[in-house]
Amino acid sequence: MRSAAPFIALAALLALAILAGILTGSKPFDLTRAIDDPDSGDRDVFREIRLPRVVFAAIAGAGLALAGAVFQGLFRNSLATPFTLGISGGASLGAVLAIRLGLDIAFLGISTVPLAAFAGSLVAVGAVWLLARRGSRISTATLLLAGVTLHFLFGAAVLLVQHLANPYRTAEMFRWMAGSLDVVGMGDPARVLPLAAAGSLACLLFARELDLLAAGEELAASRGVAVGRARMAVLLAASFSTASIVSHAGPIPFVGLVVPHAVRLILGPGHRRLLPATLLAGAAFLVLADAACRWLGRFGAGEFPIGVLTALLGAPAFLWILYRQGEGRG
Repeated sequence: MRSAAPFIALAALLALAILAGILTGSKPFDLTRAIDDPDSGDRDVFREIRLPRVVFAAIAGAGLALAGAVFQGLFRNSLATPFTLGISGGASLGAVLAIRLGLDIAFLGISTVPLAAFAGSLVAVGAVWLLARRGSRISTATLLLAGVTLHFLFGAAVLLVQHLANPYRTAEMFRWMAGSLDVVGMGDPARVLPLAAAGSLACLLFARELDLLAAGEELAASRGVAVGRARMAVLLAASFSTASIVSHAGPIPFVGLVVPHAVRLILGPGHRRLLPATLLAGAAFLVLADAACRWLGRFGAGEFPIGVLTALLGAPAFLWILYRQGEGRG
């Protein structure tokens, strides 16, 4: 029972976060009326705005946090994030190019901007993979260095595209890059869920291999782990999950850094418990953060950007982790 207590607590936290997310908004909303009266405007708000947004935030938070825990275990570096491989930078470049070229149109019911962002993410992952490949082996150190370098390269390209765009297009680019969970209906959550869920499930199934890889490649190989195959499977699963989320929600930084690190401090490094707990914690964290953005929007000019809030929360946590690591080495 004691081993289940953290998961029960996290599930309860997620339930409370979902309730807070449904009840928080810029306009008055009566949840009781939405449930009891099928003809009320509150029912439409609940079905088309509040519930889809909370579901989307939970999917995004869970996927980004889980990917962060995976990358940190795989690279044996608590500062690794889902964007370490340049996924965010590639998605941002794809999105701003689509906006700059005026391609913000619907194709088979899907906007071309998230399609371009997803394609940019895949290009980034493929480029990093090719740069790090040495015969049949993949260098994790090169993966990290190539990912960080490509992230800065894509960032420079994004700035160049913004510089060449007109003010209207530049404003569109800024809105996308600030991150947003503002959806209407279940279309976006339904499109993101299959890839995010498949990638997350694959990562959960590799929990044992992640434990052994975190202890060292030689130990993992001696315990029967096909190191190259396992690393490739986990990297691709986490990357595809992240790409599907970022392509629709925009870059939402630090979720994959702060949440898994906090959970690891409580539950320890074992991935069999860490990964499912991080999934629940990430979902709760982003739902609450999105609710906070809507609440803060009441005091300013429009809704507070989710990417800005997570950066404001995550950057101090990042610096604290750096400080703790330096203190440990001292």
